Amino acid sequence: MTKKERVLKAIEILKALYPDALCSLNASNPFELLVAVRLSAQCTDARVNMVTPALFEKYKTLDDYCNADIKDIENLIHSCGFYKSKAESIIGMAQLIRDKFGGRVPDNIDDLITLPGVGRKTANLIVGDVYGKESIVVDTHMIRISNRLGLVNNKDPKKIEFALKKIVPADEGADFCHRIVLFGRDTCSARKPLCDQCKLSEICKKTGVKQ
Repeated sequence: MTKKERVLKAIEILKALYPDALCSLNASNPFELLVAVRLSAQCTDARVNMVTPALFEKYKTLDDYCNADIKDIENLIHSCGFYKSKAESIIGMAQLIRDKFGGRVPDNIDDLITLPGVGRKTANLIVGDVYGKESIVVDTHMIRISNRLGLVNNKDPKKIEFALKKIVPADEGADFCHRIVLFGRDTCSARKPLCDQCKLSEICKKTGVKQ
């Protein structure tokens, strides 16, 4: 089985398992999603979703964030961890989007990664979820599972991103990544994967089945 055949089979199985492939972060507009993703760094999505309602209620517009008191942002996001750098990033992102990008969250990776605190993982999520463009979000789940499935043999996120873009259909990338996250949480965990219950065991290199 080729890598492309393997990934197409994985997509088919994961679609059946998780028909609704949605980002687990709550947001009502592109900038809110950008903020939520920044807050999720080394923090659970569940915790972020507990914090953002108060933040989004108080700061409704890009200008609100641009003119925010950083201490107030820090207080609102404190429980997400690394709150000082995250607050600085949030205000910096808002100001750069206002001053350089006309108030619109950029729709391409090259521009997005110029924003404070935004790396390729965040940029791919935005271009995929917000703008419907080709994207591969490489988080810890994707690194682990793509290697276990034999889709890649690498731990470098950027190399994994480009390798997967060669074999994952462009219109499936964003949903595939969301489903991988759900599968990683449910079944294919880092320390104790439930291999005996795994729906992807037939194509998994780790289990030695159908290599």
